[in-house]
Amino acid sequence: MNASANAQNIAIQLAIAEPVPSSIAAPIRRRAKPLPSPALLRQRLPLSTALAESIHNDRNAIRAVLDGRDPRLLVVVGPCSLHDPVAALEYAERLAALAPQVSDQLLLVMRTYVEKPRTTVGWKGLLYDPHLDGSGDMAEGLRLSRKLMLDILGTGLPIASELLQPLTAGYFDDLLGWAAIGARTSESQIHREMVSGLELPVGFKNGTDGSLGVACDAMRSAAHPHQHFGIDELGHPALLETAGNADTHLVLRGGHGAPNYDAESVRTARTALQKQGIAARIMVDCSHANSGKNPLRQPAVFDSVLEQRLAGDASLRGVMLESHLFDGCQPLTGELRYGVSITDGCLGWSATAQLLSDAAQRLRG
Repeated sequence: MNASANAQNIAIQLAIAEPVPSSIAAPIRRRAKPLPSPALLRQRLPLSTALAESIHNDRNAIRAVLDGRDPRLLVVVGPCSLHDPVAALEYAERLAALAPQVSDQLLLVMRTYVEKPRTTVGWKGLLYDPHLDGSGDMAEGLRLSRKLMLDILGTGLPIASELLQPLTAGYFDDLLGWAAIGARTSESQIHREMVSGLELPVGFKNGTDGSLGVACDAMRSAAHPHQHFGIDELGHPALLETAGNADTHLVLRGGHGAPNYDAESVRTARTALQKQGIAARIMVDCSHANSGKNPLRQPAVFDSVLEQRLAGDASLRGVMLESHLFDGCQPLTGELRYGVSITDGCLGWSATAQLLSDAAQRLRG
């Protein structure tokens, strides 16, 4: 088709897409604001060659722990969500200083969650509302989130995040050492397809009701190649072809108010994985239903995981902790307290550092 004919064809398509005039004004239910493409954001906030090599090595180290080739315990730890870059970076610096002291027994990865799932409504995360005022400045949210992740990587820590909206994954997936798919989205075909194309280890959480089938199906699906709809690095609609991701594992987070970190629950999970031919690689989320949504109960969950490992359960490869500079959480109203979560309650830094130091000592025997 020549240029003139092509231009005419585009004009026809636009004319077809133009809404039919109406004498009755319909309410506007959707508006569109342009955002930078993943490629443009990566260009503006590039990943250096040295950091890219470090991330590659971090991913291999995490794979080795999950595969059982490295006997250490993987610990994904940090704020429930990031909302204050200054506090987040202070937390990262503290965690980076602790990491070498426990690195013979624990592989520490910092949570850098910039998206939060919502059952109804609420603050959706730094990516969506960076000013914390409902203004929805996503362009700034994308920039600030990537910049903060790069700054945290600069401390020497691997980072982790939950991938909630598949269209945003391309803005950050080059920075992550590990990622999670949440309990609400493990059942999603779109998320399973997305994971099949990621070059990093991913944990699928059990369903919100505590069931394991959804996560098991998700891991089997993500391990296979897929062809699916998505966007390319320039933000254009594209057919994406993925090779499959074998580096997935199960995350136990409890369900419907009941925990599933105890030895019997872990045994049940291990059996379910083995029956489906899935490697028994299990992480325990010490928060959510496993702690009864009480952040101060997370150490008890962590201690149970350590006891099971010391008793010989090699399927337990990791734990997740929600931790910030100070205990608890606060509502997103009025003047905010520094270093306190505005989403789920967290364990404070002092207790977290003691917990990790004690765990390393116990594992040393």
